[in-house]
This record gives sequence, structure tokens and C-alpha cells, in this order.
Amino acid sequence: MLIKRAYSIACPLIDAQGRLVRATERSCREFYIALVNRPGKQESMLTPRLFRLQKGDRIYCDRRVRGRYTLGNIDPQSNVVFASTGTGEAPHNAMLAELLARGHLGNIVSAVCVRKQRDLAYLKAHRELERQFANYCYLPLTTREPINLDSGLSGFVGKRYLQDYLSSGDLERDAGWQLSPENTHVFLCGNPQMIGTRSGDRIHEGQAKPGMIDVLRQRGFSVDAKDVMGNIHYERYW
Repeated sequence: MLIKRAYSIACPLIDAQGRLVRATERSCREFYIALVNRPGKQESMLTPRLFRLQKGDRIYCDRRVRGRYTLGNIDPQSNVVFASTGTGEAPHNAMLAELLARGHLGNIVSAVCVRKQRDLAYLKAHRELERQFANYCYLPLTTREPINLDSGLSGFVGKRYLQDYLSSGDLERDAGWQLSPENTHVFLCGNPQMIGTRSGDRIHEGQAKPGMIDVLRQRGFSVDAKDVMGNIHYERYW
């Protein structure tokens, strides 16, 4: 039985010597995939089958890369924010490596929200890139660590979601610069509730609070579309 699903191509960011690596420079393709286990449905689900693969096993991969979620013609002077949840970081890593390799002049931030610190698979690589590139900043958030759940801890911060992080001003404080629709592009990938309202309709039925698009629109940002040039870009998985 062939099971097909769209995945974004990821990027290791750095090689064994700590040097920046573009996704296009690799002879193989890297994918960032989380294992989803649902008892009784293993054979009908893709990720358990992927995680059982051994070296030399065959896997189907389409010959063409498809989709519109790309950097496009980002001005070298523009500021760029990549905001993602979980494995939504995958395409952003490839875009980030491309920008840095080009010598991008604007500020770049990658803000990632995961449940636990251990879910930050590329943390060490991002920290190395921060050391090498003065215009880059990596901002990881968690929602299920003790500091997110136990108010009795001295370092308690509560559950930290990207839309709240932006609304509170903490993202800009930690990044060290202000987001402006005049010179900033924001890329969103991951949970539909994080992404927010699309074309006037909720992506996720019954969404309890605004997503990133909602917050950004209030600040003068607009969604990029085929017939409208905007500065909010999001991956269309749903």
C-alpha cells in the first residue's frame, strides 16, 4: 500500500566542521518528521512506517518539488521572521541557510514553539549560526516544561505560544528590533491555530484566540497571495 504525504525539505544548517550548508548543496534530501503513534492504526499511518525503515530500504519520492512557500524575491535589506511550531521549522531552516549564504543584510529571527526542550532538534546548529552571523537570532519557546506548568518555580513563565510572544512585545525585545510592515517579511509554518485567520475565515474551526496572522494584520501586515503582494507568508498544508 502506497501512502503519500507532502513534506517540506529541511536542511542540516551546518556540516561536521560547523560550516554553513545550503539544502541545494547536499547530495541527499533531509526531512524533519515527528513520529505519530496511534494504537491499532499503525499500518494506515505514514510516520510509523517511515521510522521502521532501515538503511537500503526503498521509499517513493516525487521527482518534482512543488509549492509556493519559498523566499521569492526578498530584498537583501528586508528583515525576516520565521515563526514555526514543531517540525514546521523544516522549510524555514532551508530558507535561513539560503539567506545567510547569500549574505543577507537585514535582521533574521527564527522563533520556534515546541512542547519540550528536547524537541528542538536543530538547537545546537542554530546556536552556532548565531555565533557566526551577527544579524541572526534563534528564539525557542516551550509549553510543557516545568517552567511552563509549575507557577511555584522561580523561573516560571507559563505556556509560551508564538502569537502571545509577539503580542506581548517579548519577541521584539528578545530579537532586539521592531517588526514593521514597511521592511519585514514574516513566514509561518506549523499548527493552524498558530497561523490564524486566512481570507476572513478561521483555518481551525473553533479557534479560541487570534493567531499570528490576526496579530500581524492589526499591525498593518498583509497576507501574500497569487494576486496580492503581501508580507505574511504561510505554508498551506490544510
